[in-house]
Amino acid sequence: MSPYRSGLPGPVAGRYRITGRLGRGGMGTVWRATDELLDRQVAVKELHFNEDLSEAEQQLYRDRALREARSVAQIRHPHVVVLHDVVEQDGRPWIVMELIDGRSLSDVLAKDGPVDAREAARIGAAVAGALHAAHERGVLHRDIKPANVLIERDTGRVVLTDFGIARVSGTTTLTETGVFVGSPEYTSPERMSGAVAGPESDLWSVGVLLCASVDGHSPFRRDSIGGVLHAVVYDEIRPPASAGPLLPVVSALLERDTGRRMGALAAELWLRTYAETGEATDTGHVPTVAQDTVVPPDPGMEPAQDPTPPLTPSPFPVASELASSTGRKSRRGVLVGALLALVVGGGVAAAVLTMNGADGSADTATRPSSPPPTSAHTTPPVTPTPTPVPAGFRTVTDSSGFSVVLPDGYDRSVDPPRIYYYSPGKEFRFGVRNEKPDPSGPMAVMTAQHRSGAAAYKGYRDGFVTGTTKDGGPAALWEFTWDGYPGGGARRTFDLCWTGNGRQYDMWVSSPVEKSEQGRQTFDTARNTFTPR
Repeated sequence: MSPYRSGLPGPVAGRYRITGRLGRGGMGTVWRATDELLDRQVAVKELHFNEDLSEAEQQLYRDRALREARSVAQIRHPHVVVLHDVVEQDGRPWIVMELIDGRSLSDVLAKDGPVDAREAARIGAAVAGALHAAHERGVLHRDIKPANVLIERDTGRVVLTDFGIARVSGTTTLTETGVFVGSPEYTSPERMSGAVAGPESDLWSVGVLLCASVDGHSPFRRDSIGGVLHAVVYDEIRPPASAGPLLPVVSALLERDTGRRMGALAAELWLRTYAETGEATDTGHVPTVAQDTVVPPDPGMEPAQDPTPPLTPSPFPVASELASSTGRKSRRGVLVGALLALVVGGGVAAAVLTMNGADGSADTATRPSSPPPTSAHTTPPVTPTPTPVPAGFRTVTDSSGFSVVLPDGYDRSVDPPRIYYYSPGKEFRFGVRNEKPDPSGPMAVMTAQHRSGAAAYKGYRDGFVTGTTKDGGPAALWEFTWDGYPGGGARRTFDLCWTGNGRQYDMWVSSPVEKSEQGRQTFDTARNTFTPR
C-alpha cells in the first residue's frame, strides 16, 4: 500500500505535485500531477510495496519498475506512451509519463459496449504498430489487454501503455523466478505452457483484443483460471460472429503454431486498410512473428535471422488446430504443464494473474546440435501447406542438396561451408550453411551468437532471438542491425537455425536497413520454401 495514509502524496522529487489519483493496478498507483518545472500535466506511477517484504524482495520490485522505465524509454512511436522521467523518493521509484486525457478500452467496453469492426481495426492497427516499434528495440510487452490500451478523448489517439511486465532482451523476467505474469484470457498458448515467448506472443494477444473489442469480452473467458487455460491451450478457437470482416486477420493472429502466426507489420497494414476503406481482403503474403528471429552470423555471412514478422505466402486457416489424436495428446500435455506452472507459482502467481494494469562475423560460436526432444511444452507439429511461388521469384535447386524460392536474378557464390545467392550489386544476400547438429540445440546456438554480436558485427544493435519452429521442429530466429560493409550503410539481418535430416541448418537474409521489409519478405519466402534434398 501507499505509505500516505491520508490525503495525497507530497511533491515527488520536489518537482511533481500530486493532484489526484487516476487508477491503481497490480504494480502501482497512477497519480495525476503537475510538473512545476515545465508547467505541464503528467501521470506519475508509484510502485507498490508490501510492508512485509524483505529488503531483497523490495529490491526485486524496484528492479521491475526500472525495467519498465527502460523498456518504454527505448521506444519512440505515436501509439506508445511517452516516458518523461524516473525518480526515486522514500526508497521507491516513481515513473513519470505523459498524461492521456481519455479512457481505457476496458472502460469503453464496460460503459459503452463493443465497438464496430472498423473502430476495432483502427485500435488494433495502432497497437500492432506500437508493438512493431517495441519489438524492433527488443522489448516485449507481454500484457496486451483492453485495460492497457488508452483512447485520447479529443483526438481519438490510441496509446499502448503499462510495459510493467515487459521483457527487454538480456534482462531477468519474473517468470524465471517461478511467477507467471500476464492476463490469462489474453495470454498466448506458448506462454501458458512455459515455453520461450517472443514477439509472436504479443501478436496472439492482439487477436484476442480484436475479438474483445467487437464482442465485449475475450473468447477465452471462462469461470476459472483452469477453464481459461484449457480454452487457450486446447479448445477449438471460435472467434465471435461479430468479428465478421476481421476474421481473416483474427484467424491469422490466433494461430497456435507460432511459425504461422501473422506478424505486426502485416497486421497493422491489413487493419489500417480496413479501418480506412471498410474493405476486407485476404491476408495474402503476411509476415509471421515467429519467423522474425535472427541467427548468429558466420564469417563472410550476412547477419542472421530476425525476430520480426516474416511474410507467410500460405493462406491462414481459421485458428484452430488439427484434431488428430496425436495433437490432442500433445495439447493435453501442454495444459498439464501450464497448470503445474501455476501451482508452482502459488499465491504470488494468482495475484499477478489478476492484476490490471551472419554477415562478416568470425565463426567462433559452436552451432547447436540436434533439437531437444519434444516435450509437453512443445507446440504440436503442423502439416506444412505447399507454398506458391510469388511473382518475381523462382525455385532454385542447389547442387549442394536443397531447394528454395528466391527472387529472380540472384547469382550463386560458394565459400565453404556456406552457399550464397546475391541480388545484383549484392544489396540483398541470402546464405545457408549446414553442419553436424550441436547438442545444445538451435535456441542455445542463436542465444550465444546474439551475446557475441557486438564482437562479431560492427555497430551491432537491436538484436534479439525468438524461439520458433521449422518443419514441425524447434528452431531459433535471430534478427539484428549492424553497420554493414565499408561504404555500404547499415544492414538488417534475419537468421534462422534449425535441425532436420540429421543436419543443422543456418539460413539468413540481409538487406540495407531502409529496405528491411523487402529483405524480410525474401527471408519469409525462403524460410517457408527451403527444403533439404
